[in-house]
Amino acid sequence: MDPASQDINLNSPNKGLGVDRSDSLSDVPVEGAVGNSANPLPPGLTEEEAEELHTELTKVEEEISTLRQVLSAKERHAAELRRKLGLNPLNELRQNLTKSWQDVQTSNAYLSASATLDDITQSEAYKKTQETLSQAGQKTSAALSTVGTAISRRLGDMRNSATFKSFEDKVGNLKVVGPKGNGEAVGSPTDTTPTQENPPF
Repeated sequence: MDPASQDINLNSPNKGLGVDRSDSLSDVPVEGAVGNSANPLPPGLTEEEAEELHTELTKVEEEISTLRQVLSAKERHAAELRRKLGLNPLNELRQNLTKSWQDVQTSNAYLSASATLDDITQSEAYKKTQETLSQAGQKTSAALSTVGTAISRRLGDMRNSATFKSFEDKVGNLKVVGPKGNGEAVGSPTDTTPTQENPPF
């Protein structure tokens, strides 16, 4: 059987079988079959029994093939019904999740855990811990705010200092110029006279 004529649909009841039905399963040699001289009959099995088993095997394989075809037709029909009802996989998943969540909420484990959690939140230890954490958060927030203000003030003072002003003036007057036409860079050691374009530093 050439590979081009094989059914490659993995959901097909004819998986691996030729699309062309001229060569059926009965043409395939079966181990221990009557007349198969390469494989003698198993010990204790007569030719009539072997023929009977071979016939039964053929019938069972035909039934399996028929059942696969029926199952495939039923699956197509179910898919068509789902499509007509507007049930796509996403809607089905959403419905399953909703149902599962409702089942969880009504389960004994969830109800007892919920009751335990309610008991914990009503306890004095929980309330004291909550108050302490709240106060600690407020104090931390205030401390960080104070540090931020101090840093801002310090940077402002530094910017207004004489040293920073002098540095700012020098950097502000700095002018970067590309190379001269003769290949020498501006401000090279051969330049002796400072100009406005290349101030001495």
